[in-house]
Amino acid sequence: MKLRSRLFVAALTTALLAVAGAQAQEMKFFRIGTGSAGGTYFPIGGLIANAISNPPGSRPCDKGGNCGVPGLVAIAQSTNASAHNVTAINAGQMEAGLTGAATLYFAYHGEAKFKGKQKPKLRVIANLFPEDLHLVLPKGKMLGSLKDLKGKRVGIAQAGSGTQIAVELMLAEQGITRDNINEAELNNTQSAERLADGQLDAYFYAAGTPVAAMIQLDNTKGMDLYSFSKAEVMASNKAVPYYVPSTINADTYAGVKYDVSTLAVNGILATSIDQPEDLIYEVTKALWNKTTRKLLDNGHAKGKVIRLETALKGIDGLNVPLHPGAEKYYREVGLIK
Repeated sequence: MKLRSRLFVAALTTALLAVAGAQAQEMKFFRIGTGSAGGTYFPIGGLIANAISNPPGSRPCDKGGNCGVPGLVAIAQSTNASAHNVTAINAGQMEAGLTGAATLYFAYHGEAKFKGKQKPKLRVIANLFPEDLHLVLPKGKMLGSLKDLKGKRVGIAQAGSGTQIAVELMLAEQGITRDNINEAELNNTQSAERLADGQLDAYFYAAGTPVAAMIQLDNTKGMDLYSFSKAEVMASNKAVPYYVPSTINADTYAGVKYDVSTLAVNGILATSIDQPEDLIYEVTKALWNKTTRKLLDNGHAKGKVIRLETALKGIDGLNVPLHPGAEKYYREVGLIK
């Protein structure tokens, strides 16, 4: 056989073997619940999905390809955020999701709006980033205190969101309920649009800064942010212990030139105990590899604070177990002794 023919046969054989290998590799879909497009969960969820994916036939990691889980196709799904996500995970409708620590605690232990609806299948993969509570006001319209919201048109975030659960508990400490405000259940983008159009007097939203919908509002109609008093911070922390004192620094949004005293809750990547240990181990490992680090650093401002060294921050206090696959990885890298 001539050399050219032998080379052709060898190349054809290699190609056929590669195709056969790709076909033999099982494709697995992994749905990640996020939030609305105008918030932080959706873009962060998209980055995580991209990082942990490695569809059959992809170029190997060591040859410049994706360094995700072999055969995995992760999909970031827009949802009503925390409360929706934990419910969907527990029901097997999603494999994972982003949620605030407070919502995860309430859901797992059957407290607050989850009373009598305990979701013990929930497990933690990683702590991700802090989510600051924003109380957004029209430009130039300030409040003397939270009690001034009485009688106002107030966005309390969408139904099924952790923000709404927390905000209602916090406002109750100030004597504010749905009976003495005109509440609107809207996502972040809808709330910003209504505020800009004069249909809302204020709205709440918890998300990692800076928030896309608020950047747009700030750059067009302008906005101000309410700064909680020390007493209000203490009362809110008492009502929702997983919301802790925080500050939105001046110039986080171009038109907000002052530091804003508020509260923040940790955003968590959660899953179900029904997910196989080896799969979640590989997902956790992919979440913290060098390729993912580049994606997070370049993909979103909050991506830069998603770091391995804070992956277990505050987890012990939640009393929600780590998934065994995640725990295995953290033991390997020395975060758990």
